[in-house]
Amino acid sequence: MSSKQSFPPVVDTHTHTLILGSLPGDKSLLQQQYYAHPQNKFWKLVGDSIGVELATLDYPARLSTLLVHQIGLWDVIANARRRGSLDSDIREHTHNDLPALIDTLPELKTIAFNGGTAARIGMKTLGERARDFRILLLPSSSSAYATLSFAQKLDMWQQLTTTGNSC
Repeated sequence: MSSKQSFPPVVDTHTHTLILGSLPGDKSLLQQQYYAHPQNKFWKLVGDSIGVELATLDYPARLSTLLVHQIGLWDVIANARRRGSLDSDIREHTHNDLPALIDTLPELKTIAFNGGTAARIGMKTLGERARDFRILLLPSSSSAYATLSFAQKLDMWQQLTTTGNSC
């Protein structure tokens, strides 16, 4: 079981929505890109939600387009031991300092968790601070989470572009 670590956050002072995953998978770590596995539907889900074909853009353009739409990315886990890419195989993890990051984001209103592991760890890490934000618990964009169809996932992911109270 090898040690793996997350990437730096992709945010700026205008970030309104922060999407938090768990820990990059092997393909993402190898390519040093968030959601690099072609079967992961993250870029399609977010792109369809904001009306931009993110999946067809090169990686730097994807990130800059997210920032233009005031969307940031990070992971709840800083490092962990894991064989493969499944969240269920994560062991001995340490979490990223989410409270410190959100303190640098004056326009942050929404925190969206990409999958159950991210939500469980992220909500624990945020603690009482979670009440300050609209929280979205989104189904995992990973192809390993096949309980819902793409259309069902997209219906939930489109909450990224709506305003409202906590879900």
